[in-house]
This record gives sequence, C-alpha cells and structure tokens, in this order.
Amino acid sequence: MMMTWDPEIEEINRRRALAREMGGPDRVAQQHSLGKLTVRERIEELVDSGSFLERGILGGVGTYDEEENLVDFVPKSTVFGIAKIDERPVSVTGQDFTARPGSGSTGATGTTVTGGPRTISAEHISHEMKIPFVRLIDGFGADIRAVGQKNRTYIPNGNWKLEHELLSEVPIVAAALGAVAGLPAAWVPASHFSIMIKGKTQVFAAGPPVVKRAIGLDIPKEDLGGFRQHSRTSGVVNNEAEDEVDALQQIRRFLSYLPTNVWELPPFGEESDPRDRRDHKLRSIIPRDRNRGYNPRELISLVMDQGSTFELSRYYGGSQITMLARLNGRPIGVIANDPMVHGGAQDAPAARKIEKFVDTCDTFHLPIINFSDQPGFMIGPAAEAAGTLRAGVRTAVAIGQATVPWATVIVRRVYGVAGGARQDNSHFNFQLAWPSGEWGSLPIEGGIAAAYRREIEAADDPDAYRRQLEEKLIAIRAPWRTAEDLDVEDIIDPADTRPMLSDWLDVAYKANERLVGPKSRGMRP
Repeated sequence: MMMTWDPEIEEINRRRALAREMGGPDRVAQQHSLGKLTVRERIEELVDSGSFLERGILGGVGTYDEEENLVDFVPKSTVFGIAKIDERPVSVTGQDFTARPGSGSTGATGTTVTGGPRTISAEHISHEMKIPFVRLIDGFGADIRAVGQKNRTYIPNGNWKLEHELLSEVPIVAAALGAVAGLPAAWVPASHFSIMIKGKTQVFAAGPPVVKRAIGLDIPKEDLGGFRQHSRTSGVVNNEAEDEVDALQQIRRFLSYLPTNVWELPPFGEESDPRDRRDHKLRSIIPRDRNRGYNPRELISLVMDQGSTFELSRYYGGSQITMLARLNGRPIGVIANDPMVHGGAQDAPAARKIEKFVDTCDTFHLPIINFSDQPGFMIGPAAEAAGTLRAGVRTAVAIGQATVPWATVIVRRVYGVAGGARQDNSHFNFQLAWPSGEWGSLPIEGGIAAAYRREIEAADDPDAYRRQLEEKLIAIRAPWRTAEDLDVEDIIDPADTRPMLSDWLDVAYKANERLVGPKSRGMRP
C-alpha cells in the first residue's frame, strides 16, 4: 500500500510547470519578438527578487483522456498574487497575452478568477490586506467571439464601489503594456499613478476597427491612443517610459514615496543631504528682468534632497509642475509654475493636473510645498472655451479641502484668483517670500491700461502718461510694504529656503500624525 502522497505532489509540480509555460513556446517567442516581456517576467522585474507568492496558479482549462489523465493544459490568462517592493507588501496582477481567450478565465484581460461561489482577485487581496495594488495591463476587454460561443449576449454591469474604496485607502498603480481597450482601458486612469510605453502601447475606449465601423474614421492605433495622445494631451496617463523595464522601475520609485495605506505615514529615508545646506545659486535663479523665464526644476532640485525628485505628468498641463520629492529624507509633494510654458499661467489641463495631485498627496498624508510663480489663469478665447475657470475653481476647492500641512514659497508672481488659490488661507499655512516676489489682483502693467483708460486716452502724450503711472505703482509693488502690514509673514534670503523648510517640516510631520486615516471625501480618479 502506498504510504505517501508523492504522485499527487508530482502532479502539483507538473501542473505548475505547465502554467509557467503560459501560452506555449511559440506564443512566448511571439511576445518577445514584439519587444515585450511576458507577464511573469514583468512581475519578476517589478518586485523584490523571489518575493512573488502567486495565487491561483493551478487555474485554467485541462483536457483529459478517457482515463481522466491530463493530456493538455491552458493556464488562466490572469496572473496575480502578493509580493514585496522595497521590502513592503503589494498586491500585483497582470494579463498573460500569450494565453488568449478561451482559457477558462475572464478572457485576455480579467483581473478576477471565478470558481463556484468564490471570487479571487488581486483587488480583494489589496482591499482586505490594505496593501498597494499594481495592475500590469496588456490586452482588451470584451471578446465578441464569446457571444458566438455562449450563443447569447449579456447586459454590462458596472461596479466601481471596490475601486472607490481602494482609491481612498491604498496606492493604486496601472501600467498599460499593450494595446488596451474596453474595461482595462478604464482601469488606467482609475489609479494614483499610470504609465505607458512610448510608441509601444496604446489606450482607447475602442480600437481602430470599432472606430472605423462606428464613425467612419480610419486611424492607426498609435494616433488614436498612443503616448502623445494620453501623456501629453488627454492626461489619461501620468508618465511615459522608454521601455517596459523603465516603466516598472518608475512604478517602484512612485511607491517609494507613499505609505502602504492611509493608516500609515509615508516612509522616511535617510537624511543624507545636510538640512542646513544653503545653495547660493538660488539668489540669482530668478531673473531681474520680469519678462525672462528660468528653470523651475533646477530651483526645486537646489532645495530638495539631491536626486530625490520624481515628476508626474510632465508633458500634460505643462505650465504647472507636480513632483514627489524628499526633504531630509521625508517624502513630500511639490507644486511649482513653469514660466517657460504659457508664462506659468494656469490653463484647464494644468488645473486638472494640480487637482488630482493635491488629492493624492492629501489621501496619503504627504505635506505639500508650493513654489509659487503664478501670473493667473490662462486668458483668451481658447482658454475660455476649454473651461479654464471651471477647472481652476475645482482645483481651488481641492486645495481648500486638503488637510495636510502646506507651505508656500512665493518666488515671483502671485496674481488673481489662481494666485489666491496657492494655498488654503482659512487656517495657518507656512508662507515665505523671496525678494523677487510680487503680487496683486492683476499685474500693474495690464491693470493700469484698464483702470486708467480714459485718463490715458485724454493725456497729451498717452504713452508717456501710462509709463508715469506704471513707474509710480511699480515702486509700490516692492514687497517691503506688504511685509510691514504683515500680509506676508517673512521675506527671506533664497539661500535660506532649505533650512527654513526643513524646520517647518519637522513640525509638519508631527502634526501629520493626527491626520493618519482615510479622508471622508475619498479620492477622485
């Protein structure tokens, strides 16, 4: 009589080996020929070595002979489980594009595997264990072939309750790693950070064949939903990557700034950069000529820990900069204006970008520092048609709702409603100004032309009279009178910015401890 379970153990190992073959050598080779990794290669590249604990590896469709011996096995097309990134737990799922529909899972892109009364999914693991959730998306949603196979259609049922709860509790990351359409395309913006590969991946509600049939437009998939469309125009995707390895490394870096969930503070790093470092380059980085731009990314890097900045959505809403960074090893969110794009004025895309970024920082308890050089909202007929005011007001409300500690450094301009929304002024915020700072309801030059129009037109020399008025009011614009009235708390040597923000951040993180937990309003995708 057999006393061990060795045959069954051998069968377990055989089936696991078959699952790891995925769609078979030919389909794996085809995936590689397209310059793409397989789903398991992606997960291995993403997570800490040897840390992936796959769930449901035995799921799939088996073919048996008359004696019930397994003769063929097609694994499920969804791979998911628990792993670690930088020694912290994550839930990760990915689609195996080599295992095409008909493998017994939810098709080429499902993240859920159903069996009997049970539902197993990476989302549920993340929700129950309160750990970050990473989606590696490679494929489409509904497969019309299933209609023929099932001999019926079905009524779509959307259920986003779990997504909303996840967005409010744990970091969610989505990577588009193929041509992504349908429901998987909707997963991309339902995240705190999303990324796609330049020239290699696309995201769209429906692909070119459906577009051509529906509206008669014959369009290549890259033009329809490539990186230029979504990381630079629509804002559906935050970042673009050079290749899959770059995308996966960016995911690791993004998660390094965030806590595991909203019940924790962001992870502290080493204080390797002296907090009292005073970089004198900051004294000359803002030009005395108000019509000249400068490099705001260099400005930020001179204040933050060296090499610690990670920019989000650089090519969308370019007049505003959103970055994650560290100051004395502590993660923070950074906002700034880029005067080289629209003069730094806030247009509708920039406003939407700031709104989501503030929501993300507030959800995960990242203090925010705003280097303000805000000339106001973008103006003109195109800006009005784009709904700049509406988008700007939503941003102002998001800033008003934020509860994380906030500091503003006025490096140059603060004008109008957009300038007033640099922070929530209903409670204490730490605010500094550089000697280059200027502010008002609108710039003096344009304001004089509007307010003194009749007097200027009636003058013997209108241009000379206008310049006289400008010179008088510009002299008043110097920041000293504002400081005398305590309307600005302090004007500082720019070189002192890092030490002063470091001292503020010590107090801010102490105050931050009482904010740990979910936000009542949740997170907007």
